[in-house]
Amino acid sequence: MKLHRLFWLDARRIGVLAAPLILTQLAQVALTTTDIVMMGMLGPREVAAGGLALTIFNQLRTMGTGLVTGTGNLVAFANGQHDRAQIMRLVRAGFALSTLAALAFALLMLFVEKPLIWLGQDPAVARQAALYLAAAAPGILPCLWFQSLRQYSVGLRKPGPLLAITVASVVANAVLDYALMFGRFGFPALGLTGIAYATSGVYLLSFIAMLSVTKSRPELAEHLSRAVWRADAQALARTWKMGLPIAATYGSEAAFFTVLTLVIGTLGTHALAAQTIVNQVIYIVFMISVGLSHASSISISHACSRHDYRGARRLGYTGLALGVGAMLIVALPYLVAPMRVLSLFLDRGVASNADVLRLATGLLTIAALLQLFDCSQNIGVGILRGLGDVKSSFRISIVGYWMIGLPVAWSVGVWLGYGIYGIWIGLAIGLAATAAMLLRQFECRLNVLAQRRTAEPL
Repeated sequence: MKLHRLFWLDARRIGVLAAPLILTQLAQVALTTTDIVMMGMLGPREVAAGGLALTIFNQLRTMGTGLVTGTGNLVAFANGQHDRAQIMRLVRAGFALSTLAALAFALLMLFVEKPLIWLGQDPAVARQAALYLAAAAPGILPCLWFQSLRQYSVGLRKPGPLLAITVASVVANAVLDYALMFGRFGFPALGLTGIAYATSGVYLLSFIAMLSVTKSRPELAEHLSRAVWRADAQALARTWKMGLPIAATYGSEAAFFTVLTLVIGTLGTHALAAQTIVNQVIYIVFMISVGLSHASSISISHACSRHDYRGARRLGYTGLALGVGAMLIVALPYLVAPMRVLSLFLDRGVASNADVLRLATGLLTIAALLQLFDCSQNIGVGILRGLGDVKSSFRISIVGYWMIGLPVAWSVGVWLGYGIYGIWIGLAIGLAATAAMLLRQFECRLNVLAQRRTAEPL
Protein backbone atom coordinates (compact mmCIF):
# COMPACT_ATOMS: atom_id res chain seq x y z
CA MET A 1 0.00 0.00 0.00
CA LYS A 2 1.35 3.45 -0.91
CA LEU A 3 2.85 5.54 1.87
CA HIS A 4 0.49 8.50 1.54
CA ARG A 5 -2.52 6.18 1.68
CA LEU A 6 -1.18 4.56 4.86
CA PHE A 7 -0.66 8.03 6.34
CA TRP A 8 -4.27 9.01 5.78
CA LEU A 9 -5.52 5.69 7.14
CA ASP A 10 -3.43 6.14 10.29
CA ALA A 11 -4.46 9.80 10.53
CA ARG A 12 -8.10 8.76 10.37
CA ARG A 13 -7.55 6.05 13.00
CA ILE A 14 -5.89 8.52 15.36
CA GLY A 15 -8.35 11.29 14.52
CA VAL A 16 -11.45 9.22 15.29
CA LEU A 17 -10.16 8.61 18.81
CA ALA A 18 -8.46 12.00 19.24
CA ALA A 19 -11.41 14.17 18.19
CA PRO A 20 -13.66 13.42 21.19
CA LEU A 21 -10.62 13.49 23.48
CA ILE A 22 -9.55 16.92 22.19
CA LEU A 23 -13.07 18.27 22.52
CA THR A 24 -13.27 16.83 26.02
CA GLN A 25 -9.89 18.35 26.93
CA LEU A 26 -10.93 21.72 25.51
CA ALA A 27 -14.17 21.57 27.43
CA GLN A 28 -12.27 20.61 30.57
CA VAL A 29 -9.80 23.48 30.22
CA ALA A 30 -12.78 25.76 29.68
CA LEU A 31 -13.33 25.32 33.43
CA THR A 32 -10.08 27.08 34.32
CA THR A 33 -10.45 29.50 31.41
CA THR A 34 -13.85 30.56 32.74
CA ASP A 35 -12.30 30.93 36.17
CA ILE A 36 -9.55 33.24 34.86
CA VAL A 37 -12.02 35.30 32.84
CA MET A 38 -14.06 35.74 36.02
CA MET A 39 -10.92 36.70 37.94
CA GLY A 40 -10.32 39.42 35.35
CA MET A 41 -13.58 41.05 36.46
CA LEU A 42 -12.07 41.47 39.92
CA GLY A 43 -8.74 43.01 38.83
CA PRO A 44 -5.05 42.26 38.08
CA ARG A 45 -4.23 41.33 41.70
CA GLU A 46 -6.98 38.68 41.74
CA VAL A 47 -5.75 37.36 38.38
CA ALA A 48 -2.24 37.10 39.81
CA ALA A 49 -3.37 35.36 43.04
CA GLY A 50 -5.85 33.07 41.31
CA GLY A 51 -3.35 32.21 38.59
CA LEU A 52 -0.73 31.32 41.18
CA ALA A 53 -3.23 29.10 42.99
CA LEU A 54 -4.29 27.42 39.74
CA THR A 55 -0.64 26.75 38.88
CA ILE A 56 -0.20 24.86 42.16
CA PHE A 57 -3.53 23.05 41.82
CA ASN A 58 -2.71 22.00 38.26
CA GLN A 59 0.70 20.77 39.40
CA LEU A 60 -0.95 18.35 41.84
CA ARG A 61 -3.85 17.43 39.56
CA THR A 62 -1.43 16.68 36.71
CA MET A 63 0.65 14.35 38.88
CA GLY A 64 -2.48 12.56 40.12
CA THR A 65 -3.74 12.19 36.57
CA GLY A 66 -0.36 10.76 35.57
CA LEU A 67 -0.68 8.04 38.20
CA VAL A 68 -3.77 6.63 36.47
CA THR A 69 -2.95 7.56 32.86
CA GLY A 70 -1.06 4.30 32.35
CA THR A 71 -4.28 2.46 33.18
CA GLY A 72 -5.59 3.44 29.75
CA ASN A 73 -2.63 1.78 28.03
CA LEU A 74 -2.88 -1.32 30.22
CA VAL A 75 -6.62 -1.54 29.51
CA ALA A 76 -5.97 -1.12 25.76
CA PHE A 77 -3.41 -3.95 25.83
CA ALA A 78 -5.73 -6.22 27.84
CA ASN A 79 -8.60 -5.36 25.50
CA GLY A 80 -6.44 -6.33 22.50
CA GLN A 81 -6.03 -9.76 24.15
CA HIS A 82 -9.74 -9.91 25.12
CA ASP A 83 -8.90 -10.21 28.82
CA ARG A 84 -12.00 -8.66 30.39
CA ALA A 85 -11.24 -9.83 33.93
CA GLN A 86 -7.87 -8.05 33.84
CA ILE A 87 -9.56 -4.86 32.64
CA MET A 88 -11.82 -4.84 35.67
CA ARG A 89 -8.92 -5.35 38.07
CA LEU A 90 -7.03 -2.48 36.46
CA VAL A 91 -9.96 -0.10 36.83
CA ARG A 92 -10.29 -0.83 40.54
CA ALA A 93 -6.51 -0.43 41.03
CA GLY A 94 -6.70 2.97 39.33
CA PHE A 95 -9.40 4.02 41.77
CA ALA A 96 -7.32 2.99 44.76
CA LEU A 97 -4.27 4.95 43.58
CA SER A 98 -6.26 8.07 42.73
CA THR A 99 -7.89 8.05 46.18
CA LEU A 100 -4.58 7.90 48.04
CA ALA A 101 -3.03 10.58 45.83
CA ALA A 102 -6.01 12.93 46.21
CA LEU A 103 -5.98 12.74 50.00
CA ALA A 104 -2.26 13.53 50.11
CA PHE A 105 -2.62 16.44 47.67
CA ALA A 106 -5.61 17.93 49.51
CA LEU A 107 -3.55 18.02 52.70
CA LEU A 108 -0.68 19.79 50.94
CA MET A 109 -3.03 22.44 49.55
CA LEU A 110 -3.93 23.56 53.05
CA PHE A 111 -0.38 24.64 53.91
CA VAL A 112 0.96 26.78 51.05
CA GLU A 113 0.82 30.36 52.29
CA LYS A 114 4.12 30.54 54.20
CA PRO A 115 6.11 28.61 51.56
CA LEU A 116 4.85 31.06 48.92
CA ILE A 117 6.02 34.02 51.00
CA TRP A 118 9.40 32.32 51.58
CA LEU A 119 9.70 31.98 47.79
CA GLY A 120 9.40 35.74 47.32
CA GLN A 121 5.71 36.12 46.48
CA ASP A 122 3.79 39.23 47.52
CA PRO A 123 2.24 38.44 50.96
CA ALA A 124 -1.19 39.75 49.93
CA VAL A 125 -1.13 37.64 46.75
CA ALA A 126 0.08 34.59 48.73
CA ARG A 127 -2.76 35.01 51.23
CA GLN A 128 -5.44 35.12 48.50
CA ALA A 129 -3.86 32.14 46.74
CA ALA A 130 -3.87 30.13 50.00
CA LEU A 131 -7.55 30.85 50.62
CA TYR A 132 -8.33 29.80 47.05
CA LEU A 133 -6.47 26.48 47.43
CA ALA A 134 -8.17 25.71 50.75
CA ALA A 135 -11.52 26.00 49.00
CA ALA A 136 -10.30 23.97 46.01
CA ALA A 137 -8.84 21.12 48.11
CA PRO A 138 -12.09 19.10 48.44
CA GLY A 139 -12.44 19.02 44.66
CA ILE A 140 -9.20 17.14 44.01
CA LEU A 141 -10.73 13.80 45.14
CA PRO A 142 -13.69 13.65 42.69
CA CYS A 143 -11.41 15.18 40.03
CA LEU A 144 -9.00 12.21 40.17
CA TRP A 145 -11.84 9.69 40.49
CA PHE A 146 -13.20 11.13 37.26
CA GLN A 147 -9.79 10.63 35.64
CA SER A 148 -9.78 6.95 36.67
CA LEU A 149 -13.08 6.34 34.91
CA ARG A 150 -11.89 8.37 31.95
CA GLN A 151 -8.84 6.16 31.41
CA TYR A 152 -11.07 3.08 31.39
CA SER A 153 -13.23 4.60 28.64
CA VAL A 154 -10.25 5.76 26.60
CA GLY A 155 -8.52 2.39 26.95
CA LEU A 156 -11.56 0.70 25.44
CA ARG A 157 -11.65 3.37 22.69
CA LYS A 158 -15.13 4.41 23.85
CA PRO A 159 -14.75 7.96 25.23
CA GLY A 160 -18.26 9.01 24.16
CA PRO A 161 -19.90 10.31 27.38
CA LEU A 162 -16.83 12.28 28.42
CA LEU A 163 -17.58 15.19 26.11
CA ALA A 164 -21.23 15.65 27.06
CA ILE A 165 -20.43 15.53 30.76
CA THR A 166 -17.55 17.98 30.45
CA VAL A 167 -19.55 20.47 28.38
CA ALA A 168 -22.33 20.40 30.97
CA SER A 169 -19.76 20.99 33.71
CA VAL A 170 -18.48 24.12 31.94
CA VAL A 171 -21.96 25.63 31.94
CA ALA A 172 -22.49 24.73 35.59
CA ASN A 173 -19.08 26.16 36.49
CA ALA A 174 -19.79 29.51 34.82
CA VAL A 175 -23.12 29.86 36.64
CA LEU A 176 -21.67 28.90 40.00
CA ASP A 177 -18.63 31.18 39.51
CA TYR A 178 -20.90 34.14 38.90
CA ALA A 179 -23.21 33.25 41.79
CA LEU A 180 -20.48 32.73 44.38
CA MET A 181 -18.29 35.65 43.25
CA PHE A 182 -20.99 38.30 43.35
CA GLY A 183 -23.57 36.77 45.68
CA ARG A 184 -26.33 36.01 43.20
CA PHE A 185 -29.26 33.55 43.39
CA GLY A 186 -29.17 33.52 47.19
CA PHE A 187 -25.48 32.58 47.49
CA PRO A 188 -23.00 34.60 49.58
CA ALA A 189 -20.56 36.95 47.80
CA LEU A 190 -17.18 35.22 48.27
CA GLY A 191 -15.11 36.96 45.59
CA LEU A 192 -12.05 35.04 44.39
CA THR A 193 -12.56 32.18 46.85
CA GLY A 194 -16.06 31.64 45.47
CA ILE A 195 -14.53 30.51 42.17
CA ALA A 196 -12.65 27.72 43.97
CA TYR A 197 -15.78 26.54 45.79
CA ALA A 198 -17.66 26.50 42.47
CA THR A 199 -14.98 24.41 40.76
CA SER A 200 -14.89 21.90 43.64
CA GLY A 201 -18.63 21.45 43.35
CA VAL A 202 -18.45 20.98 39.59
CA TYR A 203 -15.76 18.29 39.92
CA LEU A 204 -18.06 16.36 42.26
CA LEU A 205 -21.05 16.67 39.92
CA SER A 206 -18.92 15.59 36.93
CA PHE A 207 -17.72 12.47 38.72
CA ILE A 208 -21.26 11.51 39.77
CA ALA A 209 -22.46 11.89 36.19
CA MET A 210 -19.54 9.85 34.79
CA LEU A 211 -20.06 7.14 37.38
CA SER A 212 -23.76 6.90 36.52
CA VAL A 213 -23.01 6.52 32.82
CA THR A 214 -20.22 4.01 33.39
CA LYS A 215 -22.27 1.86 35.76
CA SER A 216 -24.92 1.57 33.07
CA ARG A 217 -22.46 -0.68 31.22
CA PRO A 218 -23.24 -4.22 32.47
CA GLU A 219 -19.68 -5.50 32.22
CA LEU A 220 -18.41 -2.87 34.67
CA ALA A 221 -21.34 -2.32 37.02
CA GLU A 222 -20.71 -5.46 39.07
CA HIS A 223 -17.10 -4.56 39.81
CA LEU A 224 -17.81 -0.93 40.67
CA SER A 225 -20.44 -2.06 43.15
CA ARG A 226 -17.68 -3.68 45.23
CA ALA A 227 -15.30 -1.76 47.46
CA VAL A 228 -12.68 -0.10 45.25
CA TRP A 229 -10.08 -0.25 48.02
CA ARG A 230 -10.10 -4.05 47.79
CA ALA A 231 -8.01 -3.82 44.65
CA ASP A 232 -6.13 -6.83 43.36
CA ALA A 233 -2.51 -6.59 44.58
CA GLN A 234 -1.01 -7.63 41.26
CA ALA A 235 -3.11 -5.15 39.28
CA LEU A 236 -2.30 -2.44 41.81
CA ALA A 237 1.42 -3.15 41.44
CA ARG A 238 1.19 -3.02 37.62
CA THR A 239 -0.75 0.25 37.72
CA TRP A 240 1.69 1.78 40.21
CA LYS A 241 4.72 0.61 38.20
CA MET A 242 3.25 2.11 35.02
CA GLY A 243 1.77 5.21 36.64
CA LEU A 244 4.61 6.40 38.87
CA PRO A 245 7.04 7.27 36.04
CA ILE A 246 4.19 8.94 34.11
CA ALA A 247 3.24 10.97 37.18
CA ALA A 248 6.89 11.89 37.64
CA THR A 249 7.19 12.94 33.99
CA TYR A 250 3.96 14.97 34.05
CA GLY A 251 4.96 16.39 37.42
CA SER A 252 8.41 17.33 36.12
CA GLU A 253 6.88 19.27 33.23
CA ALA A 254 4.27 20.93 35.42
CA ALA A 255 6.89 21.75 38.05
CA PHE A 256 9.03 23.34 35.34
CA PHE A 257 6.15 25.72 34.58
CA THR A 258 5.41 26.17 38.30
CA VAL A 259 8.97 27.13 39.20
CA LEU A 260 9.17 29.60 36.33
CA THR A 261 5.82 31.05 37.41
CA LEU A 262 7.21 31.56 40.92
CA VAL A 263 10.29 33.26 39.45
CA ILE A 264 8.02 35.52 37.38
CA GLY A 265 6.03 36.27 40.53
CA THR A 266 9.13 37.93 42.02
CA LEU A 267 9.07 40.38 39.08
CA GLY A 268 5.77 41.92 40.22
CA THR A 269 2.01 41.55 40.11
CA HIS A 270 1.67 42.71 36.48
CA ALA A 271 4.24 40.18 35.26
CA LEU A 272 2.47 37.39 37.16
CA ALA A 273 -0.90 38.44 35.75
CA ALA A 274 0.51 38.45 32.18
CA GLN A 275 2.02 35.01 32.81
CA THR A 276 -1.33 33.71 34.04
CA ILE A 277 -3.20 34.91 30.95
CA VAL A 278 -0.76 33.79 28.24
CA ASN A 279 -0.08 30.52 30.01
CA GLN A 280 -3.83 29.87 29.95
CA VAL A 281 -3.96 30.65 26.22
CA ILE A 282 -1.28 28.08 25.39
CA TYR A 283 -2.81 25.67 27.92
CA ILE A 284 -6.03 25.76 25.91
CA VAL A 285 -4.12 24.97 22.70
CA PHE A 286 -2.08 22.33 24.54
CA MET A 287 -5.27 20.28 24.88
CA ILE A 288 -5.05 19.49 21.15
CA SER A 289 -1.70 17.81 21.69
CA VAL A 290 -3.01 16.03 24.80
CA GLY A 291 -5.82 14.45 22.78
CA LEU A 292 -3.47 13.48 19.95
CA SER A 293 -0.92 12.13 22.43
CA HIS A 294 -3.49 9.88 24.13
CA ALA A 295 -4.96 8.70 20.83
CA SER A 296 -1.53 7.93 19.35
CA SER A 297 -0.46 6.19 22.56
CA ILE A 298 -3.54 3.95 22.74
CA SER A 299 -3.28 3.13 19.02
CA ILE A 300 0.39 2.20 19.39
CA SER A 301 -0.36 0.00 22.43
CA HIS A 302 -2.98 -1.82 20.40
CA ALA A 303 -0.51 -2.27 17.49
CA CYS A 304 2.17 -3.57 19.86
CA SER A 305 -0.22 -6.15 21.31
CA ARG A 306 -0.21 -7.60 17.77
CA HIS A 307 3.58 -7.10 17.37
CA ASP A 308 3.00 -4.62 14.52
CA TYR A 309 6.02 -2.40 15.20
CA ARG A 310 6.16 -0.98 11.70
CA GLY A 311 2.59 0.20 12.15
CA ALA A 312 3.49 1.58 15.58
CA ARG A 313 6.21 3.74 14.02
CA ARG A 314 3.82 5.11 11.41
CA LEU A 315 1.22 5.89 14.06
CA GLY A 316 3.78 7.75 16.17
CA TYR A 317 4.95 10.03 13.37
CA THR A 318 1.43 10.50 12.05
CA GLY A 319 0.31 11.76 15.46
CA LEU A 320 3.31 14.10 15.57
CA ALA A 321 2.57 15.48 12.10
CA LEU A 322 -1.05 16.15 13.02
CA GLY A 323 0.03 17.97 16.17
CA VAL A 324 2.61 20.19 14.48
CA GLY A 325 0.14 21.09 11.73
CA ALA A 326 -2.47 22.09 14.28
CA MET A 327 0.02 24.23 16.21
CA LEU A 328 1.05 26.13 13.07
CA ILE A 329 -2.57 26.98 12.33
CA VAL A 330 -3.32 28.10 15.86
CA ALA A 331 -0.19 30.31 15.99
CA LEU A 332 -1.55 32.68 13.33
CA PRO A 333 -3.93 34.65 15.62
CA TYR A 334 -1.09 35.14 18.13
CA LEU A 335 0.94 36.97 15.49
CA VAL A 336 -1.84 38.67 13.50
CA ALA A 337 -4.32 39.73 16.18
CA PRO A 338 -2.80 39.33 19.67
CA MET A 339 -5.05 41.94 21.31
CA ARG A 340 -8.15 40.08 20.19
CA VAL A 341 -6.84 36.96 21.90
CA LEU A 342 -5.97 38.80 25.12
CA SER A 343 -9.18 40.84 25.25
CA LEU A 344 -11.02 37.65 26.23
CA PHE A 345 -9.32 37.90 29.63
CA LEU A 346 -8.81 41.62 30.30
CA ASP A 347 -10.68 44.75 29.21
CA ARG A 348 -8.45 46.96 27.05
CA GLY A 349 -10.37 50.03 28.12
CA VAL A 350 -9.32 49.79 31.78
CA ALA A 351 -6.15 51.79 32.46
CA SER A 352 -4.90 49.43 35.20
CA ASN A 353 -4.75 46.59 32.65
CA ALA A 354 -2.43 48.39 30.18
CA ASP A 355 0.90 47.12 31.57
CA VAL A 356 -0.39 43.56 31.82
CA LEU A 357 -1.61 43.60 28.21
CA ARG A 358 1.71 45.05 26.99
CA LEU A 359 3.68 42.24 28.63
CA ALA A 360 1.22 39.58 27.48
CA THR A 361 1.39 40.74 23.83
CA GLY A 362 5.14 40.13 23.76
CA LEU A 363 4.71 36.71 25.36
CA LEU A 364 2.24 35.64 22.66
CA THR A 365 4.93 36.10 20.01
CA ILE A 366 7.22 33.71 21.89
CA ALA A 367 4.27 31.36 22.51
CA ALA A 368 3.72 30.92 18.76
CA LEU A 369 7.04 29.04 18.59
CA LEU A 370 6.97 27.56 22.08
CA GLN A 371 3.75 25.63 21.54
CA LEU A 372 5.29 23.74 18.60
CA PHE A 373 7.92 22.32 20.95
CA ASP A 374 5.39 21.80 23.75
CA CYS A 375 3.12 19.80 21.44
CA SER A 376 6.03 17.72 20.10
CA GLN A 377 7.33 16.78 23.55
CA ASN A 378 3.84 15.88 24.79
CA ILE A 379 3.20 13.60 21.83
CA GLY A 380 6.70 12.18 22.32
CA VAL A 381 5.78 11.18 25.88
CA GLY A 382 2.56 9.57 24.62
CA ILE A 383 4.07 7.51 21.82
CA LEU A 384 6.82 6.24 24.12
CA ARG A 385 4.14 5.24 26.63
CA GLY A 386 2.41 3.36 23.82
CA LEU A 387 5.55 1.24 23.50
CA GLY A 388 5.48 0.54 27.24
CA ASP A 389 8.45 2.85 27.93
CA VAL A 390 7.51 5.24 30.74
CA LYS A 391 10.83 5.54 32.56
CA SER A 392 12.81 7.13 29.72
CA SER A 393 10.38 10.04 29.52
CA PHE A 394 11.07 11.00 33.12
CA ARG A 395 14.85 10.84 32.69
CA ILE A 396 14.63 12.90 29.53
CA SER A 397 12.39 15.48 31.21
CA ILE A 398 14.99 15.97 33.96
CA VAL A 399 17.65 16.77 31.36
CA GLY A 400 15.46 18.86 29.06
CA TYR A 401 13.54 20.89 31.63
CA TRP A 402 15.88 21.16 34.58
CA MET A 403 19.40 20.85 33.17
CA ILE A 404 18.78 22.85 29.97
CA GLY A 405 15.57 24.89 30.18
CA LEU A 406 15.74 26.21 33.75
CA PRO A 407 19.40 27.38 33.66
CA VAL A 408 18.77 29.17 30.34
CA ALA A 409 15.57 30.77 31.67
CA TRP A 410 17.32 31.97 34.83
CA SER A 411 20.39 33.22 32.96
CA VAL A 412 18.51 35.13 30.26
CA GLY A 413 15.55 36.29 32.33
CA VAL A 414 17.14 37.15 35.69
CA TRP A 415 20.92 37.30 35.31
CA LEU A 416 20.95 39.12 31.93
CA GLY A 417 17.87 41.15 32.89
CA TYR A 418 15.47 40.27 30.06
CA GLY A 419 12.72 39.59 32.57
CA ILE A 420 9.65 37.60 31.70
CA TYR A 421 10.59 37.38 28.00
CA GLY A 422 13.96 35.84 28.82
CA ILE A 423 12.29 33.31 31.11
CA TRP A 424 9.93 32.24 28.32
CA ILE A 425 12.83 31.90 25.87
CA GLY A 426 14.44 29.47 28.34
CA LEU A 427 11.11 27.65 28.61
CA ALA A 428 10.94 27.24 24.83
CA ILE A 429 14.53 25.95 24.63
CA GLY A 430 13.88 23.40 27.40
CA LEU A 431 10.77 22.08 25.62
CA ALA A 432 12.60 21.87 22.27
CA ALA A 433 15.47 19.86 23.77
CA THR A 434 13.02 17.52 25.52
CA ALA A 435 11.04 16.91 22.31
CA ALA A 436 14.19 16.06 20.34
CA MET A 437 15.41 13.55 22.95
CA LEU A 438 11.98 11.89 23.27
CA LEU A 439 11.69 11.30 19.52
CA ARG A 440 15.18 9.84 19.41
CA GLN A 441 14.26 7.48 22.25
CA PHE A 442 11.09 6.47 20.38
CA GLU A 443 13.21 5.32 17.44
CA CYS A 444 15.67 3.46 19.66
CA ARG A 445 12.89 1.69 21.59
CA LEU A 446 11.14 0.64 18.37
CA ASN A 447 14.36 -0.84 17.01
CA VAL A 448 14.89 -2.83 20.22
CA LEU A 449 11.33 -4.22 20.12
CA ALA A 450 11.56 -5.11 16.43
CA GLN A 451 14.90 -6.89 16.87
CA ARG A 452 13.59 -8.78 19.88
CA ARG A 453 10.60 -9.96 17.86
CA THR A 454 12.84 -11.06 14.97
CA ALA A 455 15.04 -13.05 17.34
CA GLU A 456 12.11 -15.00 18.82
CA PRO A 457 11.73 -18.59 17.57
CA LEU A 458 8.83 -19.22 15.23
